[in-house]
Amino acid sequence: MLGTVLHAPGDIRCEEVEDPQILHPTDAIIKLSASCICGSDLWPYRGLQPMNQPMHMGHEYCGVVVEVGSAVRTVKPGQFVVGSFCLSDNTCPHCRFGFQSSCEQREFMSRAQAPYARVPLADGTLVATPEMPADDLIPSLLAASDVLGTGWYAADAARVQPGSTAVVVGDGAVGLMGVLAAKQMGADRIIAMSRHKTRQDLALEFGATDIVSERGDAGVARVKELTGNVGAESVLECVGTQESMTQAMNCARPGGNIGFVGVPHGVQLDGQGLFFAQKSLLGGPAPVRRFLPHLMDLVLKREINPGRVFDLTVPLEDVAEGYRAMDERRAIKTLLRV
Repeated sequence: MLGTVLHAPGDIRCEEVEDPQILHPTDAIIKLSASCICGSDLWPYRGLQPMNQPMHMGHEYCGVVVEVGSAVRTVKPGQFVVGSFCLSDNTCPHCRFGFQSSCEQREFMSRAQAPYARVPLADGTLVATPEMPADDLIPSLLAASDVLGTGWYAADAARVQPGSTAVVVGDGAVGLMGVLAAKQMGADRIIAMSRHKTRQDLALEFGATDIVSERGDAGVARVKELTGNVGAESVLECVGTQESMTQAMNCARPGGNIGFVGVPHGVQLDGQGLFFAQKSLLGGPAPVRRFLPHLMDLVLKREINPGRVFDLTVPLEDVAEGYRAMDERRAIKTLLRV
């Protein structure tokens, strides 16, 4: 079959790869209904993440089960399923505590930018829909497997409460999903930090009440101005750079909470500064499996439409254009029709 392989920074190809097979009794094979490109895929694409050999790309997925291993009990062929990018058994102590992304058997999904994919730990990872979903819901269900779940975790980790003020640092797909999540959690005021008109418009559609286009100290000053020089109770850091983390920290009020989900690259925190700031930090890989049933239910009931974040759709064969478009910020997030 065709699959997406990154050979070197900037060198992404759709080429012949081996068909997936059941390797362990806990595996499932699914036929993907759609796949997509994640913002985190751009780190190795840009050469900002080391790679020693070609990488098979893709960790966001949904589709129909076609085969299961002998130990799989919770899903069966013919069912439509969504799974987390973090594969988990959903039974270990960390999973039961709600942090499936720290599962004792944790693996990370890969090879999903393709027509078929193997999903390890299928029982603990996959969630089936009650019936086959309408085709127009596929993008939103796909979003639940990572980008929506990650934005949701950012809001959850930042402890967004009804009536609170939330600031979202980052206007990529995860940041926009963070806006949607903060709205669903009842924030009264949602300040989206964005410089790009199309992303600002989508943030407003998802529930942002204010847009701050300034960055760095100027952005912090504008947030302070909007909050009566107090800062926000909740800040969602959705980028992963030193600038974005510093901005997020400085936008939070004393006693505030920062949920950070941008994969850190070059981020350093000063211990003494943290001590006197008196702000909480929680983040890391999102435990999407914890939220997945609820998020899928919201999508299936058409209460949210996170699929709006896909503003470019290309066939799998044109995956290189999808990467270029996101790298050049011509697209927020690319959907791959497989």
